[in-house]
Amino acid sequence: MGFALGDYPFVTVERTQHKKLRHRFQSGKVVHVFSMQDAVEGNYRKGVINYMDEHKMKIIFYAQPMPPWIQDGKIGVELLFDERSFEEMEKALEQVGKATSNRLAELRDLLSGHSIPQFTPRPKIELVELNASQNQAVNQIVQSDDLVIVHGPPGTGKTTTIVAAVQELCKKERGILACAPSNAATDLLTEKLAEQGLNVVRIGNISRVDHELLDLTLDGRLSKHPDSKNIKKVRKQAEDCRRRARRYKRNFRQKERDERKELYQEARELASWAILLEDRLTEQIIDAADVITCTPVGSISRYLKKRRFNTVILDEAAQALEPSSWIPILKAKKVVLAGDPLQLSPTVRSIEAAQKGLSTTMIEHCMQHYPEATNLLTVQYRMNAMIMNFSNQQFYENQLEAHESVANHLLEVEQIHNQALEFIDTAGCGFEEVQNPETLSFSNPDEFTLLREHLAILTEAFPEDNPPSVGIISPYKEQVVFMKEELKHVHYSINTIDAFQGQERDVIYISLVRSNPKGVIGFLSDVRRMNVAMTRARKKLVIIGDSATIGNHPFYQQFLDFCDANGAYFSAWDYIQ
Repeated sequence: MGFALGDYPFVTVERTQHKKLRHRFQSGKVVHVFSMQDAVEGNYRKGVINYMDEHKMKIIFYAQPMPPWIQDGKIGVELLFDERSFEEMEKALEQVGKATSNRLAELRDLLSGHSIPQFTPRPKIELVELNASQNQAVNQIVQSDDLVIVHGPPGTGKTTTIVAAVQELCKKERGILACAPSNAATDLLTEKLAEQGLNVVRIGNISRVDHELLDLTLDGRLSKHPDSKNIKKVRKQAEDCRRRARRYKRNFRQKERDERKELYQEARELASWAILLEDRLTEQIIDAADVITCTPVGSISRYLKKRRFNTVILDEAAQALEPSSWIPILKAKKVVLAGDPLQLSPTVRSIEAAQKGLSTTMIEHCMQHYPEATNLLTVQYRMNAMIMNFSNQQFYENQLEAHESVANHLLEVEQIHNQALEFIDTAGCGFEEVQNPETLSFSNPDEFTLLREHLAILTEAFPEDNPPSVGIISPYKEQVVFMKEELKHVHYSINTIDAFQGQERDVIYISLVRSNPKGVIGFLSDVRRMNVAMTRARKKLVIIGDSATIGNHPFYQQFLDFCDANGAYFSAWDYIQ
């Protein structure tokens, strides 16, 4: 145990028994750490899992100081449902609903499709590092009085465009609020803004922030500030007073009681003084920032409570539930929504809520109502044109073009099939899916064996010191767990489609898993999820699946026809010895 950045106490716990039992603990989850000993006062403390491996987890506590019972053994950890996000969504919606005769009421009417976005003409900006569609988006963002939408398909430089727009905005305004619905997306945005020399302050729980960005967090800025030494000194004095007050004494009379009372009072006063000093320093840091980044829920931080922003940017807006989008917009004068509704949507577990509209995001509403305020980015810089073309046909009405720098790029060695796209058909091979009765998720071990064989042939063609980057994706968590265990000694990125959004690799393998006589494909029928998966690869995309199972769905039948027409259709028998 010890103290993390920002002087938050942490404890690392390890399980030594029942190691084979599955669990749902993971980084970023909220937990209770508690004492199982009898008669322990205040015997639980709320915290967040900072990191997690097979049998260890590091937990950072929300509050100070370290609980005294933590050293006494018999510690339990309980996973909590984090209700805070939902509570803040409800509060935001209530505030939006009650708004009258103010800027929030005007934005509510606009974002509901009941008024028209306004623009103020300004001198045209022409940034040489951006293409025409990106420059158009930057100009609209700068000229907007209230709403702009940036529709960024995969690889089209959406984040690059947003960062360029922020740089232009910062020439006339300071203190832009930029949000994204996940910590990973917020971290990426923070990193890209900081790379351009902007003064960025990342607000959020440090246990959920990428380790590489800790210096950009508010806690990181505080800890590096010269004045923080005084705050630490005062906190140390407060802790010393508490320790002396708790000290055991054999003869505990009135004098000792009065002394203990005075020490506790002094500790409280010192702690209050430390908070006051920290709040003043925090104000200075935030006032000096060009951009403040956080998740939507992070925008209700007490440090931002009374602040309003001329511009609020919501990146990856297509992944944000509409109620969560309203949380930062409460602070906005104008709004920029950036994302792609044709990729992953937010998870809505209630069927009734989805049917009543919760699964439709704010950016989708606005794109339908305001095509004149929507900017489609049309040049993609990631994929070989063959990898791009099917998604381009299915989702983007063939409006995308591959930049000449990537349109024809391939892996630089000969393989068994030296081309950008392969579909390997397992139909007739007996590669049946397997369902885990506990998780109800699916795996397909035989399909993975084929994938590994193909991967071995591909990687053997490269020198050991210069392999391509490889990502292995499956829609099913059970298959991901299985593949990670089988390849635990090899450094490949292996994850679900949802976890891979926003990433890219030279080579992407997709294991579709489903193989059954009834042609049931489950949530493979969410074709937006497949759009994400198919557009992660730069130079080579290999998809493995059973055509007899997936071919009953129109989307997959069209994909099979596309592969056949482009010489990208192969049989698993080519790889079975």
